[in-house]
Amino acid sequence: MSRKRPKDTMPLSHKLKKTFSNPNTLTLCRIGAIPIIIVLMYFPNRFCTFIAAVFFSAAAITDYLDGYLARQRDLVSSFGKIMDPVADKLLVSSSFIMLVYHGWVPAWMVCIIIGRELAITGLRNIIAETGGDVSASWLGKYKTGFQIAAIIPLFFHYDYFTISMTAIGTFFLWGALIFTIWSGADYFIRARHLLKQ
Repeated sequence: MSRKRPKDTMPLSHKLKKTFSNPNTLTLCRIGAIPIIIVLMYFPNRFCTFIAAVFFSAAAITDYLDGYLARQRDLVSSFGKIMDPVADKLLVSSSFIMLVYHGWVPAWMVCIIIGRELAITGLRNIIAETGGDVSASWLGKYKTGFQIAAIIPLFFHYDYFTISMTAIGTFFLWGALIFTIWSGADYFIRARHLLKQ
């Protein structure tokens, strides 16, 4: 006589809490938000750009949360080490590309920002192979902060309560550009010994 399997009595709220307290799940959610943001930004009206900005903000918050949870709960994994920075770069790069698509930011600035991300990703892989430290410097953290601070108001685009979101976004975009170049140069200077090998 077959036994009936006991039913899972865990409440839905606990299941969701358990699922979304996993750093890798948050990383995958960040990647999953990218096509949603792209589709929303394909229709540049006040409603869609507002929702896109909200989705981007939520995805940016998961960037902090997954790292925090991984450290606090000792859940650091090979998947997380590789995919977390990849998810960040995909999110930021795709967002900037959509902004260029609408002509809301200069293409040359985005080329520098994305080019730096690709170059540093390659350099970090080389450093990792030699057993070196690939953790982000304070310059890299400022760079990421300014990029996020630029994208959110640039996504909003339209004025709200007579406040120019484009002006705010452009201000932070210039800051992002400065820290992008500065942090990239700092990375190559610190890894200059690898270039001589």
